[in-house]
This record gives sequence, C-alpha cells and structure tokens, in this order.
Amino acid sequence: MQGFLWQPEPRFPGSASRGRQLMAGNFRLGGALVEARGQSPWDIDPPTEDFEAALHGFEWLDDLAAVPDGGGRATAQAWLGDWLARYGKGKGPGWSADLTGRRQIRWLSQTLFLMNGQEAKQTKAFHAALSRQTAYLAQTWRKSSSGLPRFEALTGLIYSACALIGMETHLDPALRGLAQECAREIDPQGGIVTRNPEELLEVFVLLTWAAQILQETGKRADPAVDTAIMRIAPTLRAIRHADGSLVRAHGGGRGAPGRLIGALIQSGVRPSRMKGLAMGYARMASGRVTVITDAAPPQIGPASTNAHAGTLSFEMTSANHPLIVNAGSGAAFGPDWRRAGRATVSHSTVSLQGYSSSRFSEKARDRPPERLGFAEGPSDVSIQVAEIANGEGLILSHDGWRRTHGLVHLRSLTLEDHGNLLRGEDGLAALDGHDREKFLAINRNLPSDVGLRFAARFHLHPDVIVELDMGGAAVSLTLENEEVWVFRHGGEGQLSIQPSVYFDADRLTPRATKQIVLSSRVRGYGAAVSWSIARPAALLPAPDLPF
Repeated sequence: MQGFLWQPEPRFPGSASRGRQLMAGNFRLGGALVEARGQSPWDIDPPTEDFEAALHGFEWLDDLAAVPDGGGRATAQAWLGDWLARYGKGKGPGWSADLTGRRQIRWLSQTLFLMNGQEAKQTKAFHAALSRQTAYLAQTWRKSSSGLPRFEALTGLIYSACALIGMETHLDPALRGLAQECAREIDPQGGIVTRNPEELLEVFVLLTWAAQILQETGKRADPAVDTAIMRIAPTLRAIRHADGSLVRAHGGGRGAPGRLIGALIQSGVRPSRMKGLAMGYARMASGRVTVITDAAPPQIGPASTNAHAGTLSFEMTSANHPLIVNAGSGAAFGPDWRRAGRATVSHSTVSLQGYSSSRFSEKARDRPPERLGFAEGPSDVSIQVAEIANGEGLILSHDGWRRTHGLVHLRSLTLEDHGNLLRGEDGLAALDGHDREKFLAINRNLPSDVGLRFAARFHLHPDVIVELDMGGAAVSLTLENEEVWVFRHGGEGQLSIQPSVYFDADRLTPRATKQIVLSSRVRGYGAAVSWSIARPAALLPAPDLPF
C-alpha cells in the first residue's frame, strides 16, 4: 500500500528569484554556474562534485516552489519525471546514502507542490521512488561516512518511517542509529571533531527536524538526541557573531541567512552563557562587538581534509558588519583555491615565512585536495583568561612551529571600552634551551641582522573601505554604515596594505579584498609586534539623553 501517514512541512526556505533563474536555464549550484540552454538538468555535465551533489540532492526544488502562484510547478514536475525515468530504479549519480536522505526530506516536504495536478501514472512512479529510497537508506546508512553524511541519511530514513504508509518498521532501527551517532559524534561540550561551525549547524538543524516530526506524529526520540540538541545549542550561540553569522573556520562558512536563529528557536533550548571554550573557540563580546578566536588544535590525520591551519586566528564583527575575517573555504572555487584557503596566510593570525602552522605530509602532496589531510600541526594550544578593568582578555599560545623552528606563537587580545577598543600583541619566541638550539640551526645560514620573517595578518571583509592614514602609521577602516575604525601599531614592525580574497560560496568567483600586514623579523630568540583596532571617541554613538 502506498500513501502518507503524515505530510511534513517544507523545511528549506526557497528564493523566487533563484527559481526564475532556474526556469531560464541558469543553474547556480555548489558554487558553480551552468547555462543549460534548454537542456534537461540531467543532461548537464557537472563542472564540480558539489554541483552534482546539489543537483541530485534537489537543492533547487524549494526555489521553484517559491515562485509565486505555482509558476515553478510545471518545471519541477518535468525535471522530477525526467530524474525518475533515468535514475529512479536505484542506479546512477545521486545514489549515496547522504544524498538520498537529503533528497527524501525535500520530496516528502514538497509532495503537495510536486504532485498537484499529476496523473495517476506519475503519482504512482513518485510513490514507488519514495519507497525505493526508504529501503535504500535502511540498507546503506551504516556505510555512509560518519558525521554530517550519516546524520543526513538517518534523518531521511526517520522522515520516511514517520510519513509513509508501510515504512513504519524502519523507525526504531533509525532512532537507535541516530542516538548512537549523537552519543559518538557530539562531545559533552556540544562540539564535533572537525570543529567546522557550519557543519555543526547542519547537524543541529537535522536533529531539530527529526525531533519535530517525531513530536508531530506522537513519537519520542531517544534521550541521547535531546541531549545532543541541548549541548549543541549553547555552543552555536557562543560561536556566532553579533550579526548572527558563524565564525568562518575549518571549512565552514557564515551559514545561510536566518538558518541559525531559526534552528535555535525550533530547538526550544533557552539561551545560556557558555563558560570556557565552545568547540575550541573563545568568544569575547562587549557592546555591539564580537571577537571569536580559534583557540584549539586543528584535526590532524587522514580525516582532516577540511581542516585549516588557522590556529589563534580571530574574526571581529561590529553589530551587523564584519570587520576582520578569515578568507574562508575556497572549496567551491576549485582545488587551488581550496588549498590556498587552508593556509595560515589566509587567516587573521601570525604567519611564518614559508610555513603554515599545520602542514601536509611531503609524501601526500600529490593527492587530490579533497583527500589531503594535515600530517602535523599544533599539539599544545594554551589559553588563559586575563582579568582587566572594563573589558575581557585572552592570553594564548600554540606550538605549531616548535618542531620545525623552535618557535612558539604567543598572542594576547583584550576587548575594552565597551567593545570600542581591541588591543593585541603577537610574538614568536624560543622558550627553552632545546628550542633555541633548533632556532639557531634553522637560522645558521641567515645573516645575524636579517632574521626570520613573520607577519601578523588582518584580512578585511570586502565591504570595508581601507585607507592609509597619519602618513602611513595607521589605517582607517570604514564599514558599510559609515562607522569608522582605526588600526594602529606600536612601531615594532612594518605596516602595509596588501591584496587578499574572501571566499563566499554564494558568489561565482572569490571576492577581492584587502589585508593589513604587520611584518617583522625574529632576531635573537624572539620578537613581537603590538597593535590596536579602535573606534575613535569622536565617532562613537551619542549617549542616550534623559529626556
């Protein structure tokens, strides 16, 4: 028997403008743009794996559904019918557990849109495909990659068991599997091993959807699922900026607009302040300003294919306007950009000439970028909270260059004056006798008055207008709302403005931007540079008057 026990509500917000572009033959998926020129989408030669995944995951369906007055329905029905004819029997691209789970959720949520006005033959084929995908998920979810892909597969299976007549027997095994994944993948602090903030958000979204459909159909999840939701919610709140976006680190982006706040509301978890690190990130917030710092080691080993060498990097946002950023993930723009985005020089932290703080194995450098994990990196990342008046501060260090150069990166950050002043100091030092021997061996071939070059980098959001000021001693930074900040330094290094890039997965190419570079050299056994980013007092908002 085929039919529905329950009709889930659509979960993905669509865009009518994107829907119209699709109908015009412009497919913008997975960071790539393809002009179909009247072709069926299934005749397109996918330019990237991400494009193909978005296509077969039916990510475009919600955009067609958002076109007013059902204007996108005929197109969606035609493309669905073509997919069923080509791939509906269970073979071909798109038949992986994670993509099938993703596709199943969208089909079930958009059934009324897809089936309205269809003939019995098309409806029967659609229901048969839903049943086939359910059986496929039941058989293959254990074989999917751990982490987000397995959560996608299990959530799709839970949706199927709750929504489709005859599929109820799959529910208990799927719930047990989801509970096991929550217990294994979500640590007691609400983090995941990849430390990818956007990936954590997507896992959280899937868990809240599963919990909601279970509640709507009168069923209960295992307590491990509720526990995971309770743990993840404060972690996500701690790694979001004042504008509601996530810190961009370890392959994660800012998150789709409204996705984080919507998931937090859906979870029902009351806001609470998290003590200590949140998935390895330290948050300082005052007034309308947030500063979020990567304060833990990156993932190392074969599974670290999306990890970034950005230890001790930070991002800074003023209200709704990002100021200091990391370049982000270049994965959507090809293998070269993917690799560039993972390097230390693409992060707002200290870089050492020629060496990232985490590195690939020399033997593995010829592997495809999507299979290239870090072989070594920081093993000791320390953090102390600094007690200061009218603010908060952090004292941090990492040993990513200790084995190669005998140097430890020391960084201090203080957010003061109600968020109007961020002070920082960055240093590299050989701390003990062994470190100094290593440092001397590395620098033996350098003239004593030259030293090893390093730089503190501050990548700017593309919307920030940059101008050298005070004869080159300071940098004026103007945000979109005309708010002005000023970068100054203590004179220990050389200040310059250099080109940079900002990776935005919603764009077709990387965005050009600028970076402030404060460069110096390690002479002796250490060196340091100091700097500040401040909003001038004359430009601060006027105080509220008592009348």
